[in-house]
Amino acid sequence: MRGARSELRRQVRERNRLRLGILALVSLVLLGAVPIYFGMRTLSRDPVFDTLDGLAVPAWAQSNVVDNVSGSRWCLQDCRLRERSLESEQGWKETVPVYEQALAGDGWRRWKVDRCPDEKVPGSYTCWRRDELTLDLWVRDRTCTPPPVDGAPAPTAPATPAAAECTGSLVSVKVRNAIDDERTGPTPTTDPSLTGEDPYPTLTDDPLGEATPSPS
Repeated sequence: MRGARSELRRQVRERNRLRLGILALVSLVLLGAVPIYFGMRTLSRDPVFDTLDGLAVPAWAQSNVVDNVSGSRWCLQDCRLRERSLESEQGWKETVPVYEQALAGDGWRRWKVDRCPDEKVPGSYTCWRRDELTLDLWVRDRTCTPPPVDGAPAPTAPATPAAAECTGSLVSVKVRNAIDDERTGPTPTTDPSLTGEDPYPTLTDDPLGEATPSPS
């Protein structure tokens, strides 16, 4: 009987140790999984989009948000390009001041630079800079295409956005690393002083030049 009780106590102790070991292992997995999860989420989510989310823009000026990102965050081959498109319930003239005030309040400063934009576009197109980033903001009226008539295909030309379903405006935001923005570099010049010395000597009126005096 004494031997049976000793064996029973031994089995109970081993069972308790096994349970404690399993609980410790589960705790370690959970404690490690949570930081890994949030770390992966941070790496997959570009912080620039979090900055754009934090802009003080009313709800009517930011609906149907679509984000797109390309390039490398560490500028391997191509630097990262962040693009956001969204819609506003009001026209571009009412929407532009809202975004400009929000950007200025978040530390962005107007950037007056050539090629902003590269060509004339409808609506308002402005450029901004903050720290190591540049931002392009384009706000324009929404373009709408009328529905087909009598089964005919819809015309390709956009209709005038005067209809009720065509009110509002479209907003496009493009954020790049300043080092990858070609507009931050010096403007190319054709100044002859930067091309070095002229390899061709200056020609005189006499095609034969002056005679070299011989030693006497």
